[in-house]
Amino acid sequence: MFCLFDKAKRRQQQGEGGSSNVFSMFEQSQIQEYKEAFTIIDQNRDGIISKDDLRDVLATMGQLNVKNEELEAMVKEASGPINFTVFLTMFGEKLKGADPEDVIVSAFKVLDPEGTGSIKKEFLEELLTTQCDRFTAEEMTNLWAAFPPDVAGNVDYKNICYVITHGEDKEE
Repeated sequence: MFCLFDKAKRRQQQGEGGSSNVFSMFEQSQIQEYKEAFTIIDQNRDGIISKDDLRDVLATMGQLNVKNEELEAMVKEASGPINFTVFLTMFGEKLKGADPEDVIVSAFKVLDPEGTGSIKKEFLEELLTTQCDRFTAEEMTNLWAAFPPDVAGNVDYKNICYVITHGEDKEE
């Protein structure tokens, strides 16, 4: 019934979707945002994200005790040196297979007959833990940490859809 997350996973596993040109996967504004993020992470401005760059940018965010193994694992997610094209490709691979935002919103609207733009946390949690590719308790904890319900227990599904398709919160 409610398998919108399954479809994206199956496409990713089957290798469907995507283009050989990573730049065609994103809107120009998204590419600019990724370029800005890349520039922030590339602390030494050599055009390649290294372990040292990651260590430095994490330190600026207050994470001072990152283990070398963790940094190595991050860098090894790429097939080679992480220049901007590789960086963009990595994000493209993470997002590949996700349906367009309007399709995902339409799936949620079926669960929102009043058209409020939100659904009850308990209802969404029940669906995600009992239907299709069931979420674990840890995945639910992560979901609520990323998208906390309001005081009435409602979840803004349009924001969830935006993040699934764009990879970041909407700016209010």
